[in-house]
Amino acid sequence: MALANCSHCGKQTEVELRQSINTALDPQLKARVKDGSLFVWECPYCGHRNLAKYQTLYHDPDGKMMVWLLPGDEQPPQAVEEAVKELDGYTLRRVREVGDLIEKVNIHDAGLEDTVLEMCKWVTRQELGAKNPEAATAPLRFLRMEGADNDLVLALPLDGQMQVLNVGFNVYEDARGILLRNPSVRPATGFAQVDQAWIEQFFR
Repeated sequence: MALANCSHCGKQTEVELRQSINTALDPQLKARVKDGSLFVWECPYCGHRNLAKYQTLYHDPDGKMMVWLLPGDEQPPQAVEEAVKELDGYTLRRVREVGDLIEKVNIHDAGLEDTVLEMCKWVTRQELGAKNPEAATAPLRFLRMEGADNDLVLALPLDGQMQVLNVGFNVYEDARGILLRNPSVRPATGFAQVDQAWIEQFFR
């Protein structure tokens, strides 16, 4: 528990913070992460719903994935970085925002690779940018796969509105091919940050 101020009325109240989320110990937590409710608290004074921004480690032992939510420029403790090197076959990621954590869980649950998806999003931004320069830098976010052809459903903030974009799975497969031809494009060891800024280090 920790004290937090309501962003609407300013009054202080005690809110629940989870420093770790283990989906094997409490499977219901995954659903609360994916819908964002685990990070929302309601002010008992005015009823306003606030987003709780705090550090937490998401651990899916069955899926062999850990995602560390570290707001701002915080870094994982060195002792933890050293300890996780012994984990075999794990995907380790670092994110800065709740929305990024939700996306990582959605990507993993869809059976996709986030490195390939970032390449896929980069290709999609280039194609969209040919018609609308604003789209060339838009922060695309993966939502889900749908349909018989496994289309990728992405969220796209454009012209002041959130739009939904369907991208064919063939684009994802092409993105995988690009990464296979560029083996130097890979995440750092430990809790790597794999996002738009990461892919743009290699492709501009």
